Amino acid sequence: MPNRPRIAVVGSANVDLTTFADTFPRPGETIFGKAFDLGFGGKGANQAVAARSCGADVVMVAKVGNDLFGEATLKNFASQGIDTSLVRIVEGVSSGVAPIFVESNGQNRIIVVKGANDTLSPADVDAAAAILGQTDTIILQFEIPLETIYHTIQFAKARSIRCIVNPAPAQQVDLARLCDADYFIPNETEAEALTGLPVKSLEEAKACAAALLQRGFQRVILTLADRGSLLATSQSFDLVAPFAVQPRDTTGAGDAFIGSFAVFLAEGHPEKEALSRANLYAAISTTKVGTQKSFPARTDFDAAWKRQAVNA
Repeated sequence: MPNRPRIAVVGSANVDLTTFADTFPRPGETIFGKAFDLGFGGKGANQAVAARSCGADVVMVAKVGNDLFGEATLKNFASQGIDTSLVRIVEGVSSGVAPIFVESNGQNRIIVVKGANDTLSPADVDAAAAILGQTDTIILQFEIPLETIYHTIQFAKARSIRCIVNPAPAQQVDLARLCDADYFIPNETEAEALTGLPVKSLEEAKACAAALLQRGFQRVILTLADRGSLLATSQSFDLVAPFAVQPRDTTGAGDAFIGSFAVFLAEGHPEKEALSRANLYAAISTTKVGTQKSFPARTDFDAAWKRQAVNA
């Protein structure tokens, strides 16, 4: 394996609280649920776990509350081998949580409380400069304040650190302040929300990516689910083929793609090969139920990659 990359994720950490019941309670009503599950999430945390599972040394820059969920989040990071020295505990604010209520027919209702995630500031990034300056790549998403995202992009540019921005979940944003990122990686829904253009066919995806390039981005990657991923630059548009699997749960596949792509790129793999590897890593993650626990270990990925090469 190539030298181990060092990846930093500046982003969110949440605890998912999922309650399963036959029906939702009416106002003022108390009912019994059927089951409960506590899981670790947040796009930033998911991408950090994916990068770590894929073989990188990973440091997380995040905020959690001084509560049971904050303590549990730190323990989860530590159990994954993620450096938590830059995860700060905030007094008087809850950790990020997502209460999720699921009916027997699969219908769900979700309330995301950003909590401590919303306190991650540009000053926190500057305070982490010594460690961040030693990383190969910084990954960002949209579950922390936009000013922190804008600031971190400039921080990375000034230090020639590769910067990957995943605009998820999509929201109103100043695209001009994101253009200094080395890679801008939305999925179909996010790309449509940001440009107002449909992404239902390959030609539409190319037009959407071209619109983002015209806004100043140097490299745009549209993740297209079972259609693969589209790499767009001023020189070319390249569709990187997907891998056929039998998916059981696609939750977290986008985070698996982002985290693994950062690792493969930092290891020195050619850009298109890094994308192809990320396509496979994300595809494998969909064959298991769950998010972080579905991300394959590097040894399992390498075996799958070798099998694909033999069967090609």
